[in-house]
Amino acid sequence: MDLGKAGWLSSLLEESVAAHVRAPAPVVPSGLSESSSGRARARSYVRRMLRASGLLYGTPADGSVSAEGTSSESAGTGSPEEVLFRAVMRTFARMALDIAILAGSPEGPRREQLLLLFAVLTGQLDEARSVEEKVRQGQEVPKRLWGRVEDALERRALSLSGDPAYGLVLHNGALYADAHMFGRQALDYFSRGGLNHEMARRRIDFAARQKALLVEVLTGLACVDRQPTFSARRAILRQVEDLGLPDELEGELRVAVRQAFERRRSLSTTVKNVSSVDLRRFILEQTLLASLVDGRRTRGERAFIDQLAHELRVPESTVHQLELEVAEFYAKNRSVVDVFTVSSAANLMGEDMVSRMQNTLERNFHRLMQEVRETGELYHLLTKAARGQALTAEERQRMRAQLIDVAKAIPALAIFAAPGGMLLLVALAKVLPFNLLPSAFQDEPASEPVSLEGEVVSSEAGSTERKVG
Repeated sequence: MDLGKAGWLSSLLEESVAAHVRAPAPVVPSGLSESSSGRARARSYVRRMLRASGLLYGTPADGSVSAEGTSSESAGTGSPEEVLFRAVMRTFARMALDIAILAGSPEGPRREQLLLLFAVLTGQLDEARSVEEKVRQGQEVPKRLWGRVEDALERRALSLSGDPAYGLVLHNGALYADAHMFGRQALDYFSRGGLNHEMARRRIDFAARQKALLVEVLTGLACVDRQPTFSARRAILRQVEDLGLPDELEGELRVAVRQAFERRRSLSTTVKNVSSVDLRRFILEQTLLASLVDGRRTRGERAFIDQLAHELRVPESTVHQLELEVAEFYAKNRSVVDVFTVSSAANLMGEDMVSRMQNTLERNFHRLMQEVRETGELYHLLTKAARGQALTAEERQRMRAQLIDVAKAIPALAIFAAPGGMLLLVALAKVLPFNLLPSAFQDEPASEPVSLEGEVVSSEAGSTERKVG
């Protein structure tokens, strides 16, 4: 499947349907009996799926890709963003197909039914109606309809990359809002045996309002310590535009965001209309994710989160639970985490952020080297890698874990130990005014043995990221 080439969506959905036929049947969610209605089973499944698959965090786990039956080679071609996009699409498709089984939907042209659901996802209700009509008549869906849905999906695929230096971290929240809407739409469609256009429009509007509310809260978080720079303001307003909200809602949101740039808006005013427990949890989880993505959390951000939890009436114990869930997911799925953040940071990271990181590395270099030397196995593995000797997958995993432990031992380097923090070294390698990589870690290793001196620790962290992450 070649993203951007006509027909890629048809191929992806055909692969997904074929893989789903071979996969084990979805199990009845815990707490429900086999006698529960299909709609109840599917509804419970949607809640569990969004969390278990990683869609809540904007990053489907690797298993969601391999479970589709695609080879690692086909699943991993293209840029990291494209790989992530395909993983999201396959996860959406698998979720809908599982829902069809749990809801007791009769057999049908699943590929075309998935096309209809993706048309709704992109707000193309007229196209969805046309696809449904063709399915009812048993006719082939015209290529022009496939092309319109493909184009719409491509336009929204890579438009919300998060940038810790400038813009908001919107990718996670926007994807989750879409996933929740997609799952509920699939549930309604397969339960009814047809598309309810009025309900579909309501779900689209609700997802848009979710995103707008998230933008307001995350803008407040971004402004908590200082007024955003001109570049930051421009980046945030561009992300508002990229959300593809209805014109009236986008206009209102732009006004609210501009006002937040100048003066802090009351959180109680921002979230006063949030009554749903699920929506409260969504807003708080996404704010926690955004506060962690740059590897550090200031006192102001911590106070903002505490106040947000209070206004949303979320107890402190639940906040701690959510933080642990976020950390656990990121620890288990580092290979695809923060793809958008890192690629964006590599190109747009501000000079002030670069300078702070460079100074931190330089000030703590000797202490860092001392920590490495005192970690016997880590020193051995780094030396082995520096000499050009291949490491096994297990050795790379142990080296990565120990590098993180070393970073944790030095408070000033805690940013690299936070979720996604080690990936920042990859971005730094592209923007720092000096080369982090010694000769042993560049494309053409030095012919003579290299001693473990200089910037080898920082470089190996970056090199490890390319091998493992």
